[in-house]
Amino acid sequence: MKLTTEQIDQFQAHGVVIVPGILTDADLAPVIAAIESWIDDRANAWLAEGRITDTHAGDGFDTRIASLYAQDKEFPRGIDLMEMRDPDIFSFMGNDNLLDAVECLVGPEITCNPIQHLRAKMPVCLTGEVISYEQNVPWHQDVSFTWEEADHSNIVTCWLPLVDVTAENGCMHVLPDMFRGGYLDHISEGGTRIRPDLMPDIEPLVAACPKGSIVFMDKCTPHAGITNRTESVRWSMDLRYQPTGVPTGRPFHPDFIVRSAADPRSVHCDFDEWNRRWVEALAASAGYQSHRPIPIEERLPNS
Repeated sequence: MKLTTEQIDQFQAHGVVIVPGILTDADLAPVIAAIESWIDDRANAWLAEGRITDTHAGDGFDTRIASLYAQDKEFPRGIDLMEMRDPDIFSFMGNDNLLDAVECLVGPEITCNPIQHLRAKMPVCLTGEVISYEQNVPWHQDVSFTWEEADHSNIVTCWLPLVDVTAENGCMHVLPDMFRGGYLDHISEGGTRIRPDLMPDIEPLVAACPKGSIVFMDKCTPHAGITNRTESVRWSMDLRYQPTGVPTGRPFHPDFIVRSAADPRSVHCDFDEWNRRWVEALAASAGYQSHRPIPIEERLPNS
């Protein structure tokens, strides 16, 4: 699905655009099935080990992992994309409907950036957080999770909900127009976040959107996650794409070409090779600081 001229203009002017209906249920079905299979395998293994007492096999996609998390809060550990490394999810990263839209923002030579995540935002009634309308993922820019080498790379974040996402179940808050200033100093207190004195006093965009939508963001667009106040899990995936040949900001993790008009043979379709590269990279980069270096003086001015 190509973006319209209006949608492209909105992204370029504001650093964010929410586009519904890019991905079909058929596009997302293999991704969801892969996640469900991972959950099922772990649930059965942990039942056999005595770590849980009920696999909740009859629960739906938006509730089962919450029921398992309630028994053992370690259950979701290892579900992130570079840890799970599922072949169907690897294939999805080259999905034509997704890349047709991405191409409108980065051009026809497209590389998948190695920063890629799967998120299962748990209900606040299980996490022990204070129930509120406030951010439980602090205000940050995605550029803060890259090295300075990528400051001039056109990296576009694609935030994909795998369920309908609302203000109640923990959608994002986004600050349009703030991307033009580039990287803002971040501090590590309370999670990597923009220095509070640099935050503007403006009303954020509430990025509620249905399954099949994509929230496209510039790497410098500030955004935050809000508390999930429902009893279901808010599932989302975020992938990043960029023009081939520019720095990724993660030189120690594997990127791969997903589309090329100039050299179609360069497109990387080998799951086994991708899996091997991740295994080796994770072992070799253990202990690396992947986030933008936090200033040594983390105290706020005049604090």
